[in-house]
Formats: sequence, structure tokens, C-alpha cells
Amino acid sequence: MEITIHTTSLPHDDPDASLAFYRDVLGFEVRSDVGQGRARWITVGPAGQPGTSILLAPPASDPGITEDERRTITEMMAKGTYGWILLATPDLDATFEKVQAGDTEVVQEPTEQPYGVRDCAFRDPAGNLVRIQELR
Repeated sequence: MEITIHTTSLPHDDPDASLAFYRDVLGFEVRSDVGQGRARWITVGPAGQPGTSILLAPPASDPGITEDERRTITEMMAKGTYGWILLATPDLDATFEKVQAGDTEVVQEPTEQPYGVRDCAFRDPAGNLVRIQELR
């Protein structure tokens, strides 16, 4: 069996701010941008990797979600506990400097973790945790 990761989803509450972060700060390509206003679905991905994408989607857009669930999602996004993603780079220090220069909330500077990984962490404009791990 052959399975690949095609797309993962992260919520956004300000599509323009999220687009600026993923496109301008992380350098991702914009693959699609549909909808209007705050109800936009934006697909971005790393250059040279057309088979891997992140869908930036309005939170709780599923019509089956209750108002209580929408409130919970909004509260979790505000706390930064709803969505997260793990990225990787061969040069963590240079990547950290570039992302930090983008006026991004730093959660953790590059750190050697006790479990053998060196990584750093930021929050995107929607509060999603973005961890970046050093490839070794």
C-alpha cells in the first residue's frame, strides 16, 4: 500500500494575515484562494513540493457544528490550543531568524529537546502552533 500526506488543515480567523504569514514569512506558494471575506479557503504549500499542502480554512465552517462547538473552537483558537503543525528545515537557525523577523509570536527559540530533536516554535496569526524541527 502506498499512502502520502496530501493536505492538512489549519483554521484561520483572518485570511489576509494567515496568507501573509504562510506566503511572505514561511515562503509557501499559494495554490488556491477561494471564497470571500473571512470565509476563504486558502491552500498553500512549500515550493518544490506540489503534492503537500496546508488548507487554511475558516473555523467551524461545517454546517453540522453547533453554536456551542463554534464557541469552543473560537476559545481554543484564542488560547492557541486548537490547531498545530510540525514543519522541518535543514537550517533551523536561519529559518528561525527569518520567521522571527516577520513579527511573529515566538513560543520557543531553537532548543535541543531531551528526546533528541532540535526545534523552535511560533504562533501563526490565528494562534496555531507552528513547530519547526531541524532535519538531521
